[in-house]
Amino acid sequence: MVRTTWIALSAVVLVAAGVAWTTYREVDAGIRRSTAIPTDAPRSSSGTTVLVMGLTTRRDLDGGTPPDDVLDALHAGDVDRGGYNANALIVLHLPAGAGGAKALSLPRDNNAPLLGIPGGPQRGKVKEAYGRAKAAVERTLPTTLDPAEQEWLGREAGRRAQVETVQALLGVPIDHLAEVSMVGFHHLTEALGGIDVCLNRATADPHSGADFPAGPQHLTPAQSLAFVRQRHGLPNGDLDRTRRQQAFLSALLHRLRSEGPAALGPVAEVAKHNVVLSEGWDVLAAVQGVPGVTFTTLPLVPEDEPDAGPALRAAVTAALRPSGPSGPGAAPSPIPCVD
Repeated sequence: MVRTTWIALSAVVLVAAGVAWTTYREVDAGIRRSTAIPTDAPRSSSGTTVLVMGLTTRRDLDGGTPPDDVLDALHAGDVDRGGYNANALIVLHLPAGAGGAKALSLPRDNNAPLLGIPGGPQRGKVKEAYGRAKAAVERTLPTTLDPAEQEWLGREAGRRAQVETVQALLGVPIDHLAEVSMVGFHHLTEALGGIDVCLNRATADPHSGADFPAGPQHLTPAQSLAFVRQRHGLPNGDLDRTRRQQAFLSALLHRLRSEGPAALGPVAEVAKHNVVLSEGWDVLAAVQGVPGVTFTTLPLVPEDEPDAGPALRAAVTAALRPSGPSGPGAAPSPIPCVD
């Protein structure tokens, strides 16, 4: 989920690749902006915290259906399968001073109170807040409303609910949001011509369309989506899928750093049509000087645990704790091998 997740670090990528200011401004002006986070909402006391959401929906930002060839490439069933779950949730913390960013992957199946849904709080999996709020609000909208406007208002309700749910569950304010759908991810990888990954062992899964040998390899756009969607046949299921998303991001950052601005033209155009960012968020200002990103996977709390919040909040506190000075170490692989 990057374009389930590439957004998570799109601004970091732009800066790291040295993209021209004029190109950045052109992209920034073209991206759809959300007002789902109120101006008077609680804010981070240090740095900036962003919720990155990768949606399961196959529809575009106006609710339209992708062409048949795109749906076939997604290998994910018909256009309405999957609804509007936020299947990829990443909390990205950008520090106020020197130091790297920290990306915390929140497993989608953690149970949580779902906030921001009309009619009162509900309980369910954390990924479900978006879709439930969207459906509830759309039932109240006039039937004469333009379908694209109805889609936008429904999604704005979904964004508000997902932000409220995640920040309450994890105990951290969310300053901004970034969103991309499954079809947006496909368009990103298509613009890039695929991506390089590395697998510890050969794997195949008919549900996602994954069928890969072991070792380093270059994936086509369709294979890239299968790579980040696969969970069947992996030792740790959804948690391994989360680590694949992180590996994909690492590979994408490495690719764009290596190739520089030349790789960003097609990606910039994709962003205009597939990304939603918070209103008023100057991404470039937020990420200037950030040297890199550290990934952490938060725990998946057992379903029989009555409240997942304490374990998740403890893990967030530990992950965001400032690290002390350390000596030089071996540089991490830009394309780590994963299951």
